[in-house]
Amino acid sequence: MAEIKAHEFEQFAKRRSRDFRLFLVYGPDRGLVSERAGELAKLTGVDKSDAFSFMRLDASDVSSDPGRLFDEAYSSGLFGGDKLIWIKGAGADKAIAEAVTELAARIPDNVTIIIEAGDLKKGANLRKAAEQASGAVSIPCYADDAKSLNTLIDTELAAFGLRITGDARQALLDFLGGDRIASRNEIRKLALYAMGQPTIEVHHVNEIVGDASAISTDDAIDAILQGDRAGFLHATQKVVASKTPVFLVLQGCLRQFQLLDLMRADMDERRVSASDAMNTHARHLHFRRKPIVEAALRQWSAQSISIELSRLQSAVLQTRQRNTLEDTIAMQTLLATTLVAGRNRAPANR
Repeated sequence: MAEIKAHEFEQFAKRRSRDFRLFLVYGPDRGLVSERAGELAKLTGVDKSDAFSFMRLDASDVSSDPGRLFDEAYSSGLFGGDKLIWIKGAGADKAIAEAVTELAARIPDNVTIIIEAGDLKKGANLRKAAEQASGAVSIPCYADDAKSLNTLIDTELAAFGLRITGDARQALLDFLGGDRIASRNEIRKLALYAMGQPTIEVHHVNEIVGDASAISTDDAIDAILQGDRAGFLHATQKVVASKTPVFLVLQGCLRQFQLLDLMRADMDERRVSASDAMNTHARHLHFRRKPIVEAALRQWSAQSISIELSRLQSAVLQTRQRNTLEDTIAMQTLLATTLVAGRNRAPANR
């Protein structure tokens, strides 16, 4: 029974990972989940091009046929040696949770099983099974904090032999977070852009770095708020092309409507203007987004925001329950919200 805290992972991977054969890697930061699962897979030494030693399964494959996981775990490779089974897209799945409980107790010494999952709540079947099984370890992956982001910046820039000023570092930090892979890609893009310069300055950051906490997701959310169907579809195409999960747009849209709900309540209860509500609650927004959010705040009533919040919250729950339909559920819900916003572009609610 073990759970590895976010800050403990590096040391765990170096010193104790070989003590376990079954890993559950989960959390809201999909990029970090994928990255850490990849690091664990690399540590096994198994060649992923060897079909006899490596098996990649989708969680739906295991859910529909739990016996397949046991067959793969207990079968021997053609030439012996270690075997890696990597399961993607798991959620609060009872069948996989039961398999984890049974396998962790008697997994063969030459077999490693890595399970990637989304954001599992405390008490979720799969998370509970991994945390309680003596031969398994669970590894939560949450959005990077400032310390983790600073470490990531230092590591990536050191590989390019670059230094960064304090002001530039702070400017860069404002753009990072939310998804580890997106953050890493933004830092590397900055490093390539600044190659040949003695030091990275603020202007380098402003000229090349985008908001990696939501690559293209802000564009999609802004299009939703404006009821711009074509803009929404274009922005989500960019999201998909960047390999950013569409779920992050859904999650970001939910947070945006939670903020709208808070500000609308302030307007209605305290009789303050939309501008005053924005100054109180939305100072963290990028200046380019503020006019769009303020316009939405004027156009959405408290009741319509509440209805949309319920729709978005329900969609988030459905994506956790039906992981294989995550993208479809997210897209349908977000498009519905976009259409509602388009109808709301009538005289503003004040």
